[in-house]
Amino acid sequence: MKLVETIALPNNLALKVWDKSRRIAQDTTKVELVITIDVVVQKEYFSDPEQYDMVVKTFGSSITYEYRKERTFVDNRNRETVFRELLEDFKRDSLPYLARPHFPSRFARSKFRDILQHPYTYDHIRQ
Repeated sequence: MKLVETIALPNNLALKVWDKSRRIAQDTTKVELVITIDVVVQKEYFSDPEQYDMVVKTFGSSITYEYRKERTFVDNRNRETVFRELLEDFKRDSLPYLARPHFPSRFARSKFRDILQHPYTYDHIRQ
């Protein structure tokens, strides 16, 4: 994976743009865009300290938001153009939401809801 760009967001998060494209045949490429944002979990995101503790115990003190978009069997000559289009679509459609001040807290709380809704996927919850 190659780091293409880092964008400082107004909510003090850093968005990283990765190119995970790879050649799949002599004349074609799988173009893959990966976006990551590391969100530090903070106690004030939760109404109950136990919720914070459960999220940190499950995911750690930092949670990574990840977005992936890919196109398969892209002609090698069009690889850069397709990657740029995927990135432009992401910036137009998703970046405004991720830049909002409430994104980090909502993302952290969504992880807590995931623990409650799918406890069987988290081994320490069953113990």
